[in-house]
Parts: sequence; structure tokens; C-alpha cells
Amino acid sequence: MKLHEITQKVGRKSKRIGRGIGSKRGKTAGQGTKGQKSRTGGGVRPGFEGGQTPLIRRIPKLKGFKSRNPKAKVINLDDLNKLPDGAKINEMTLVKAGLILSGQKYKILNSGSLEKKLTLDTESVSKEARKAVEKYTKEAKKAQ
Repeated sequence: MKLHEITQKVGRKSKRIGRGIGSKRGKTAGQGTKGQKSRTGGGVRPGFEGGQTPLIRRIPKLKGFKSRNPKAKVINLDDLNKLPDGAKINEMTLVKAGLILSGQKYKILNSGSLEKKLTLDTESVSKEARKAVEKYTKEAKKAQ
């Protein structure tokens, strides 16, 4: 239930305000006595803090904006040399190696050279990088 969904009880009488002193809500009609809020059309605008510099003006004006969909972090083949030989490349191993943050988007690209035998367990790899990893793994198997 939300505030705008609440309806008045069927058959309930409406409040009759400002209908004489003896009517409970007469004279000032629940507005109190004197002051800006008791006047017709009275009240302060949203964000007004009684003369104090409002919050919206105290906060600095920052340039630019933050992208809602941040770009993926680029991981080159050189970076994968930090991983142990025969490691499975997935998000967890990359987080443990300190290459990405947990939940961060990433993409492995074919830049640099690979010197370790690794197995890919992720979809975020460029075609060329995938070929390079598979080629190196096959060459390492042949050398044994």
C-alpha cells in the first residue's frame, strides 16, 4: 500500500474548516496564528532552509558525468603471464591475481606475448587472443 493509494472511508464526512469559533476548526482553521505559513499562498519553496545557504548551493559543481555503462577493463596477453602455469582463466583467477575487481567487466585482447600454458574458461576474449592462447597451449603440448 502506498500513500497515494489510500482512499477515504465510504460515508465519512469531510472536515468543515473555518466555519466559526465553536466548530473546533474555526477562526485560524488549523493554520496557527501569524507567520508566513498562516497566510494565503504562504509557505516556503522546496529546498529553502530559512536563510541558511541551501544544500544544493553548498555542494560543488562537478564537471562531466559518470558513464552508466562503464567500459570493460582491457587485459593483454602480457598481463596473463602473472598467472601460474596451467591456470584456468576465469573471473575468479583474474580477481585473485589483482588484474580486475570483483564484478568488473573485462576483455582479454591479443597484445603482447604469452609465455604460459593456460586454459580459457571465459567468453570475454577476442578471437585473436583465443587463437594465441590455443596455439601456445598446443605448442607447449608438442614440446613435452
